Amino acid sequence: MARLAQTAGLTDIQEEILATVRTFVDKEIIPHAQTLEHGDTYPADIVDGMKEMGLFGLTIPEEYGGLGESLLTYALVVEQIARGWMSVSGVINTHFIVAHMLKQHGTPEQKQKYLPRMAAGEVRGSFSMSEPELGSDVAAIRTRAVKGSGGGYTVNGQKMWLTNGGTSNLTAVLVKTDEGAEKPHQNLTTFLVEKPEGYGEVLPGLTIPGKIDKMGYKGVDTTEMVFDGFEIAADQVLGGVTGQGFRHMMDGVEVGRVNVAARACGIAIRAFELAIDYSQQRKTFGKAIAEHQAIAFKLAEMATKVEAAHLMMVNAARLKDSGQRNDVEAGMAKLIASEYCAEVTQESFRIHGGYGYSKEYEIERLMREAPFLLIGEGTSEIQKTIISRGLLRDYQSRG
Repeated sequence: MARLAQTAGLTDIQEEILATVRTFVDKEIIPHAQTLEHGDTYPADIVDGMKEMGLFGLTIPEEYGGLGESLLTYALVVEQIARGWMSVSGVINTHFIVAHMLKQHGTPEQKQKYLPRMAAGEVRGSFSMSEPELGSDVAAIRTRAVKGSGGGYTVNGQKMWLTNGGTSNLTAVLVKTDEGAEKPHQNLTTFLVEKPEGYGEVLPGLTIPGKIDKMGYKGVDTTEMVFDGFEIAADQVLGGVTGQGFRHMMDGVEVGRVNVAARACGIAIRAFELAIDYSQQRKTFGKAIAEHQAIAFKLAEMATKVEAAHLMMVNAARLKDSGQRNDVEAGMAKLIASEYCAEVTQESFRIHGGYGYSKEYEIERLMREAPFLLIGEGTSEIQKTIISRGLLRDYQSRG
């Protein structure tokens, strides 16, 4: 058993779940990740295996057919899956966020309609806030839903960067509605868009263009979502109340940041594993390169960063599970985990020397995956903004 990234105080059930997932990652993900990633192939068999293990319902309450586990359990599972292949963790990440938003904010009818099928993996979720000219300024959303005389809504606009946009069949979409509020974020509403899987015009007025080609994060599809006179019923408003979408999405993003931190931890763990293994096999000047102080010091620094990131991620997850506000802690965890992940991966790449540049070696894939975590669920600069605002809130000057 490796000594890094261990978590104290887990229950027997949590330990059993993690052991099962770790074995699945070692046997079913790592041996196939390179081939699937290089072919940009959707990991259908791996996804089926996750369905069988019940991972799509990991945090969904037992009354809806899920396992009812905590955010911490989910984050530790994601850490292991990302250690195998980060794209696979992306398949369940957006699903998890939508399930969380439904669990926390959905009407009883919405929960009963979707959560049992989400737990079984029959309904798979995605969510969208961003737009082509939007970036992190969520309050400036242009996609608009206008209420008609019959009570339903007509949606027009374009959303961007939907992970699982083509392979999901339920998308939580943040759009602008006319609430008459002075603050822009109070005019936003989350709609639950049920759609077929696939690309092109999947429903009248709703188009999912083809996959966006990316430098990494292969296998999982990333798309746009275009609305052109799309009609949707009023009962598809999350929670049944308009104008609450920003609050709903921020709750989802808060747990999403813990998720991204966990993914970063997983990649960093794998990069370290590859480096320490290679450094004991590769010999120069008559001895393994791990015996050279320059490499040994790199390994020590990498391991310390892996441990620090893991502990901060666990702390943020436990805070959220306890019901406490964790925006600052989630931001800190996401910031340090993603930055350390990039640094650890690059050091592993350097330890591999010329072989690290070869597509035959796994570290080449990790080098293309790690940068995504620096921008996913908010850039490092956005995290610093969130952290600083929280600190100023908690440490108000009394002078």
